Amino acid sequence: MSDSVSLRDITDFAEDLATEAGELIRRERDKTTLRTEYKYEAELVTHADIMADEFITSAIQKRFPDHRILSEENTPDLSQAENLETPLWIVDPIDGTVNYAYGHPQVAVSIAYAENGRVQAGVVHAPFPGETFRATRGDGATLNGNPIHNSGATVPRDSLFATGFPYTKDNLAPLVNRLNAMIHECRDLRRIGSAALDICWVACGRLDIYYENVSPWDFAAARLIALEAGATAGHFSEVPEGYPADLWGRDILISAPAIWEPIRQILRSASGYE
Repeated sequence: MSDSVSLRDITDFAEDLATEAGELIRRERDKTTLRTEYKYEAELVTHADIMADEFITSAIQKRFPDHRILSEENTPDLSQAENLETPLWIVDPIDGTVNYAYGHPQVAVSIAYAENGRVQAGVVHAPFPGETFRATRGDGATLNGNPIHNSGATVPRDSLFATGFPYTKDNLAPLVNRLNAMIHECRDLRRIGSAALDICWVACGRLDIYYENVSPWDFAAARLIALEAGATAGHFSEVPEGYPADLWGRDILISAPAIWEPIRQILRSASGYE
């Protein structure tokens, strides 16, 4: 990053991009016919995903030509996360594509900026309810400009959790085991359909817990927002040595601080890690 560009400038730039991309996907969904197809045989993608990804990535490339980009649709090369030499942008143009295609409002544009494997700025913009979550490392987290904080939940039994499930259904048993354990130990489940919003909802206290296996573009921005809102973020299994923990998406767990370790133990036991 140039010395003349601050992290606050980076966050402002990301917010502008996310807001404009949000308007784009709103306009596309208002059209009579929403163009859809499938990638990897099972995962839904819309023409709006591609358009928003191209808009965001081209704007980043124009302003920061020396930076790298990891985006879900145009540059989904996960090895980018292991290269720590140059700054990295992590982009999800539409997190919650199935929601988007079905007309549900839980849809988000997620943009994160990382240096040396650590996310320094993150924006998650939900265009349909008009909510923008943002954080710059060390500067707190906000929702539409107002400071946010996690719920402060103290016991699992009184806690509301969220999770998600993969599009492929060939290895669901471990996930069902975890779900069974969590349902018995917590207040209830919410299935929102956007990992970025799940995590941001933990950040602002609408949820107490989130866990799942996801890709960096799904959670990188929201994870920083949750951390800056006082939540605890980590993993209930081991992160591979040398891989940036900020970008490792397997077995992630984000929650109010007091319940993080008890929930981690529940998930580890249900997963057979202990």
